[in-house]
Amino acid sequence: MRIGLSLSVATGLYGISFGALSVAAGLSFWQTVALSALMFTGGSQFAFIGVVAGGGAGASALGAATLLGVRNAVYGMSMNALVRPRGGLRLLAAHVTIDESNAAASSQTHPLEERRGFWTAGVGVWLLWNLFTVVGALLGNALGDPARWGLDGAAVAAFLGLLWPRLSAREPVAVAVVCALVTALTIPVLPPGLPILVAAVVAALLGRSRRRGADAAGAAPGRTEAGA
Repeated sequence: MRIGLSLSVATGLYGISFGALSVAAGLSFWQTVALSALMFTGGSQFAFIGVVAGGGAGASALGAATLLGVRNAVYGMSMNALVRPRGGLRLLAAHVTIDESNAAASSQTHPLEERRGFWTAGVGVWLLWNLFTVVGALLGNALGDPARWGLDGAAVAAFLGLLWPRLSAREPVAVAVVCALVTALTIPVLPPGLPILVAAVVAALLGRSRRRGADAAGAAPGRTEAGA
């Protein structure tokens, strides 16, 4: 719950910058509010208003937002197994399956804490993100550059805080470095949303190769059953 609440505050505050930038891009107050309440995935929302602000068509804005939102479908498969929502809660769980709720749940080892992390982060981020979107949309350009307030780095800092304790061995550090490098190299040549998906595929392939290596080592001749 502490992790979920900290992510909610950090990400929610970032909603101020989205609200201000959305109004500056030409969306109305109510369009901005609806985008946060219904689309509810920060990266996709920023991609959407970024295309609109650049003079792009609605279809192009929707395409960029969709590419970034694909990752939530991937999260959904693992979160469904961890959280196991029932009935109407399945729809709510699907709506609040985002980076933060996935991170808060997957960073735990006990099933009860996984569910607490998911719901605390998912619902908490939704409430605060929408609240601060309203604040940002009302204040508009009066806020100036969101980076001056450090709001552009709040969500990034929260994720680094979750990631850092997990980099306790060489292998996770190596995977993180490789995926970061892949992302950096593909950003200039791929459309928005695709670089992070390519990095995710690379991470999955690395994990698959490691599992195959472990299985092969376990099946090596001369190993005892207990040792395997």
